Parts: sequence; C-alpha cells; structure tokens
Amino acid sequence: MSTLDKIKQPNDIKRLNKSEYPILAQEIRDFLLEHVSRTGGHLASNLGTVELTMALHLVLDFPLDKLIWDVGHQAYTHKLLTGRKDEFEHLRQFGGISGFPKRQESPCDCFDTGHSSTSISAALGYAEAKEILGTDETVVAVIGDGALSGGLAYEALNNMARLKSSMVVVLNDNEMSISENVGGMSRYLNKIRSGQAYNEFKAEVENRILNFPIAGYEIASSVKQAKDSIKHFLVPGMFFEDMGITYIGPIDGHDIQQMVETLVSAIELQRPVVVHVKTVKGKGYRYAEKYPCYFHGVAPFDLKTGKVKAKKDKPDYTDVFGRKILGLAQQNQKLVAITAAMAEGTGLKRFREQYPERFFDVGIAEQHAVTFAAGLASAGMIPVVAVYSSFLQRAYDQILHDVCMQNLHVIFAIDRSGLVGADGMTHQGIFDISYLSEIPNMTILSPKNRYELEAAFDFAMAWDGPTAIRYPRGTASELWKEHQTPFEYGRSEILEQGSRIAILAVGNMLEEAQRACECLQAEGLHPTLVNARFVKPLDYGLIDSLSQTHSLLCTMEEQIYAGGYGQAVASYLKETGNQAAFLPVAIRDRFVEHGSVAELRKMLKLDGESVAAQILKIWREQ
Repeated sequence: MSTLDKIKQPNDIKRLNKSEYPILAQEIRDFLLEHVSRTGGHLASNLGTVELTMALHLVLDFPLDKLIWDVGHQAYTHKLLTGRKDEFEHLRQFGGISGFPKRQESPCDCFDTGHSSTSISAALGYAEAKEILGTDETVVAVIGDGALSGGLAYEALNNMARLKSSMVVVLNDNEMSISENVGGMSRYLNKIRSGQAYNEFKAEVENRILNFPIAGYEIASSVKQAKDSIKHFLVPGMFFEDMGITYIGPIDGHDIQQMVETLVSAIELQRPVVVHVKTVKGKGYRYAEKYPCYFHGVAPFDLKTGKVKAKKDKPDYTDVFGRKILGLAQQNQKLVAITAAMAEGTGLKRFREQYPERFFDVGIAEQHAVTFAAGLASAGMIPVVAVYSSFLQRAYDQILHDVCMQNLHVIFAIDRSGLVGADGMTHQGIFDISYLSEIPNMTILSPKNRYELEAAFDFAMAWDGPTAIRYPRGTASELWKEHQTPFEYGRSEILEQGSRIAILAVGNMLEEAQRACECLQAEGLHPTLVNARFVKPLDYGLIDSLSQTHSLLCTMEEQIYAGGYGQAVASYLKETGNQAAFLPVAIRDRFVEHGSVAELRKMLKLDGESVAAQILKIWREQ
C-alpha cells in the first residue's frame, strides 16, 4: 500500500511517521501530475503547496478547525488529505468534484472560494464568530502574495488587527499570481525575503538575554524599543507589525517540520499572526517550475514533454483580440491597455512586449483597473480594459460611478463571457449583460464571429462613450463570415429571412440558433434568424417589424434571464402592447456548476435541439 493510500479520511495524515512525510509529498505530486495531465486543471499552484498543505493538516483538526483558501485553485492536496482521492478521476468534469473548495463536497471545505483576495475577510468572520460563541476552533487563511494586490485583503488586515483571539494568515509567497506579480507589495515582500538576517539576529539576541541568570525577562522587556528600531532597520517597513499583526518569517514552505513548529507557535500566541512562507510554484515538475504561468491552469497535456495534447488549429477569441488591439495601437497612440494580472490570459502579452509604455498590469485589482481607466480617459487617452467576465463584476461600482456616470470613452474587452466550462460556478461569465445593461450610457456589443469582433473594436474606438464588447472562451467562430453588415449604432442584422417564427440570438448563441433553425426546417418551418449584435441599446425598430410580421419571437442568450437581453425584449413587447408569442431562452435564476460547455448547454436547455423543441411546443399549442 502506498503512503497516499493510507489517507482515507480527514486527519489520517497524523497517523504517519515523520519519515513518511517526504514519501507522501512525492506521491501527492505524482498523483496530481498523473490526473491533471488527463483532466486538465490548476497544476503549478498545487505542486507548490504540497508541503504547506501537509503541515496545515498535521496541525489542524478537521472539520472542527477552519481552513480558508484564497481563490482555492491550490486546494487539490487539501482534497486528497480529506478523503477525496477516488473522486479525482472526474476532477472538474460534469457531475465530478470541483477544482475549488466547495462546502457541499465536504465539511472540511468551510468556505466556497474562486476569486482572489477574499480569504482574510472570510476567516475574520469565522474568528469573530468564534469569540462571540465562545468556541475554540483554530482559524487559518491561506493567501498568495499575488492576492495582496487586491484592496479587499488590506481592508481585512486593517480589521484583523483588532481581533482579540487567535487567527493565522499564511502568506504563500511564490512571487506569482497568474502572471508575475507587480507593484509595491511585490517589492515590499522582496525586501522581507532579503531580511532573513533580522529573524536570525532577533532569535539570537532574545535567547541570550532570556538566559541571563538574573532578571533576564526584565532586561528583554527593557530593550524592546531598541529591538523594534533594529527591526525597522533590517526589515524596511514591517508593514504587518506596524498594523498590530505579529509577523513570522519568511520560512521555507517546503520544510514540513519547520512549518509545523511555526504554525503551532503562531496558534499558541492567541493573537492575529501572519506566517510568511516561501514556496516554488510548480515545484517537482520541471516544466511547471520553468513555465508557471503556462501551467497555472492547463488543458490535458503530455507528462513527458509538457505539451498540451490538443493543439489549437484555429485562433480563439482571445488571440483575435490580441492581434486586433496591436493593430489599433499602431494606428492610434492614445490607445492604452490595462489588465489585472492576466496579460497572457487576456491576449495582451504581445501588446506588453511591443508597447510597454502603454501597457499597465495593475495586479489583482479590478476596481483600481476600472477607475484608473476612467482617469486615463478623462485625460484624453482611450483605455481598453481586458478582463474576464466573472472578474469584471468585482468592479461594478467603479464601472457605474467612475466610468458611465461621466460617460467616459473606456472600452471593456470582456473575455470568457457566457459559459466557461470546467472552472465552474465562480468563473461562469453569465451575469455581465445583467450588471452592465442597467447602467446608463453603457453600450454593449456581442459579436457573432471573429470578423465581427474585430469590427466591434473599430466601432468602439470611434464611439465616444463606454463600450463593453463581450466574447466567449474558445475557438473563434467563422460562422456567417460571408455575411458582414457594416456596424450601425443600435442595429441588429438579419442573417436569414424566414416567416412566422423569428429567433434573435446573442453572440456565440448563433451556433445553437442555427441548429434550432435546422431542426425547425425539418418540421416544415422556416424561421427568420437575427444576429442581435447590440445587446444595448435594443434594435427597437427591428423588434417592432418582426413582431408585426411573425407570430412567435424567440431570444437566445448564454446569460441569466433577469436583467438580460430576453427580459429587455419581453419588457419592450409588453410596453408596446404587442400580441406576438414570446419565448426567452436564457439561464433561469441559478448558479451553474462545472462541466463542458456542450453538457451545460444541454442541461440548461440552451442547445439548438432543446430550443427547437420548446418552439415547436408553443407553435403547436397556438
């Protein structure tokens, strides 16, 4: 039996001998490599936190104690050590376990996570509840150095300093978020990393003074002020301790015994503590260590070569955007690009290389990114904020208050809009229409294919106001490439003229709408097919025309219905007293779990066959 096979349930790791720890660490890495290479997933972050997770499980008692992971994509080892090994065959697959902590999966997952910079706030909530209820569980948050570029983490630290009891924040410092870390906190941590001399010096001084035969404790207390001065000299700033939070570290995040001893000491202090742990992202797999960004979230790959098995034979929407913005930057020197720690993920890597003075990576700080863009636009620049749909929602107030209220020329390049698949609930981009369409001055475009995506950015550059351009994850469609109607503000386009039934599809839902049309044609019906193109404003003229000439209108979108395109059309039809039957196809009031996009569409009845069946049912009832 392997050492990993001995872990059947939470806390089983405590039954192992210390000599088995390195064996278990290696077996966990081998297991993760074997499974993630088949299923895809977050690899580098998990390889880097194996020993750290083992140390936490040796110290904590699950599920009594509370361990909260920031983002949570590094929690694979935690899942293994809490008895979920056999479920990794279906990691991130439809009906399988999530790639992130999920309370519904295990009582050892005490908080659902998926976005950055949240763990300290959530852990502080647990710690304050513990004080009120008089319980004695240990509360630990694990946060990466990249997540400390998010303002929420500082808001939590500011309040954590007032805590009267124990709470430990483990700062997992691997010098990476998704892309390489940037900014002042990154530089500050570099100073701490170089300040090991202080920690060694402090320990030596304290040991010598406390061992004085007479009044050692009193002498130690009397030199505290001098010691603090030395601390500030050797470790510039001491940011955490200046806030009233005890700082320990940095320590080797791959030395299990040292981490266990440090964590035990930190918990025994019975006050807020930050334990600074240095780890290597991708540790144990040479390709992941060398290319941690590439192996942050990776598709199935070949273990021997490190190469992804399914190579792209066609560009995806991110590639198309990346090339288009380069061309636009060449034409207009006022264009600048902003990303929140995702230059590679959003397609801005080449822009960063070619126009470094016009490229801004603000770290994991979407709120700052948007207001920063507003400032740039106020000064006459044309900022393009490239961000995933699920992350942009973190900056809702800044979009409304700082950009749209001033009607500024900011372009939002919203990648991963719609269903994204395996990353699941926290990453599905199914809310952007709802949270953007209610804001005055906002224009929302949803291109039907790669060519219309390029044309959408041409339009946005010329349009003097906030514009959001939504596009999905995956291969850029060439569907209807021969049908390229010039952009006109607020106008949709008719792709196929039919009769009696009209289907208005938003963006990538055109592929399912076309399938629905093919199914209906087999039943003797010939629908009109419309590319909505503009989600806001609606093409009121076209809706009026279609409602007068067709008996049934159907909208299709890969978004939540509430506040979405379909609801806007339904509201307009009701206001105008139109009597045509109406079928809105959208996602109804729910969060969507992980699975392939095809599986999720079928489950949600967004696929062409399901839509055709719904239309036929209404048609026959009429």
